[in-house]
Amino acid sequence: MGGGAARTRTFRLSAVSLALAVLGSLTACAEGHDEPSIVVTTNILGDVVHSLVGDHAAVTVLMKPNSDPHSFGISAKEAGAMEDADLIIGNGLGLEEGLSANLDNARSEGVRVLEVGEHIDPLEYTSGGSAGTPDPHFWTDPARMVAAVDVITSALGKEVGDDLAEAIEPSVTSYRGQLDDLDAEIEEIAESIPAEDRKLVTNHHVFGYFAKRFDFEVIGAVLPSGTTLASPSAADLEELARTVKDAGVPTIFADSSQPQKLAEALSDEVDLDVEVTALFSESLTEADGEAGTYIDMQRTNAQAIADGLVPR
Repeated sequence: MGGGAARTRTFRLSAVSLALAVLGSLTACAEGHDEPSIVVTTNILGDVVHSLVGDHAAVTVLMKPNSDPHSFGISAKEAGAMEDADLIIGNGLGLEEGLSANLDNARSEGVRVLEVGEHIDPLEYTSGGSAGTPDPHFWTDPARMVAAVDVITSALGKEVGDDLAEAIEPSVTSYRGQLDDLDAEIEEIAESIPAEDRKLVTNHHVFGYFAKRFDFEVIGAVLPSGTTLASPSAADLEELARTVKDAGVPTIFADSSQPQKLAEALSDEVDLDVEVTALFSESLTEADGEAGTYIDMQRTNAQAIADGLVPR
């Protein structure tokens, strides 16, 4: 009898434990289901969205550190996450060239896609193979990123819910203030460069917004296009080499996610002491790198540009 009673008690305790485990699992699933799901295409906007929503939503960033936004791809699992998301936040204006089919599929499943660039009064390229088309690189202007934050915040409230919008109000206010401070800091750095020396030659056309905001002139690009997928002709390189020589530009700036061979080849064509400096223009680094956040990236780039252009 004693042994049977012990077995009965053991069975009852096990049954209670099993019921609690199942209940906990169901509760976790319900909580996971209730948590808003946001997918962000680029790691630059991913950092911004993380800064805004914190732990109030699950944020999936598709673009890995040190990637090229024009050509990166995603896994089948990530494609599925896009179709299950409450909201997809993308750069737009043709930047994410490799994701167009995935974005179309998500839209066909009824997922709201916010392409931020369409809402911040985009500039157009003024030269090269992309002339006359919208320039997607608006993040190089911190003031426009303040506008981007407002666009993102509005979409979160409309598409995800008023509760989320209310919960993130303090972080939105804080981050907007950080962007205002960043804008003022970069303006001060830019003013350390004599106006006649504010001339940029880059790997491709990526700093149009930066140039407009801080009174620089983009005099040329190694890749005469707004995308890294373009290729320069020999004539393009020869013309740019003449431009660099005539302007006396001391530094060519190449994107950190791309090999610098083209920029280095151009510098070899110029009968001047021209350096090649890498900028984090289209992708963040890992969190502990020089461009681990959007704000760090902008600050690092501005200082590198000043170091490359201030007369020695």
